[in-house]
Amino acid sequence: METGRKITQLKNNINDLSANKLSIQVSLNGLSFCILDTYNQSITYFSKIDFEKRLNPENLLECLQSEFDEKAELQKSFSSVQIIYNTDLSVFVPQALFDEDHLANYLKFNTRILKNDFITHDPVPANDSVCVYIPFVNVNNYLVERFGTVEYRHYSSFLVEGLLSREKNVDQKRIYVNVQASSLEIVVIDQNSLLLYNTFEYQTREDFIYYILFTAEQLELNPETIPVILMGHIDEDDEYYKMVYRYIRHVDILHPKTAYDIDARYSNEILKEYVVLNSF
Repeated sequence: METGRKITQLKNNINDLSANKLSIQVSLNGLSFCILDTYNQSITYFSKIDFEKRLNPENLLECLQSEFDEKAELQKSFSSVQIIYNTDLSVFVPQALFDEDHLANYLKFNTRILKNDFITHDPVPANDSVCVYIPFVNVNNYLVERFGTVEYRHYSSFLVEGLLSREKNVDQKRIYVNVQASSLEIVVIDQNSLLLYNTFEYQTREDFIYYILFTAEQLELNPETIPVILMGHIDEDDEYYKMVYRYIRHVDILHPKTAYDIDARYSNEILKEYVVLNSF
């Protein structure tokens, strides 16, 4: 798995002998923490916090600091720390068109960029592309100060690369819809090539199905024939699933498979977190 960008400072609290790896998902809507015991190949801890309202980066950092101060599990030693930035401040650029000197140009058409924003990028070799995005510098600085070395990557890089890996031997177009608490990512793949990646915020069932049907229409995909695969925080009893089933003929739910053993206390939640499971 590509690990993305790495930051290291002289003070280093990373313990290469530790069995534990830590994955932290960061967004303005919430946080999650996952610990993998590499000796036993098992998920030993998972915690997810959904904020009542969207925070700003300063309040987000305060919540992150509180979690580290209060949770004993997060005060263990770790052999690596991976940050997953789950934000809408990102875009995919074909590798052939990518120029590291023009990062802001790739984002300026769909993102409000501030003068002091730090823009970075992930290579996504499975798609021969680059994900350009804005991480939270204050979060990076805090975690580097705490651990000495951290790696970070955008949520969409993990998601697209993971889905492309699944699609290696599939010879038809498919729409994947990754469902989160208040947003969804739509990934359209055709024979191991990315046709579209987009993220939308939704509040109602009508919003939810509208974005799926709108995407299908834009790509001239027939709802009667195109397979739509739902994943994440959704199941067949969910009202959002029933809404999709009403308009799409071929609907399925992706249940991620993992080689890791999962502590029974966390299995229901972690199996809905495709990106987290693919971040180690």
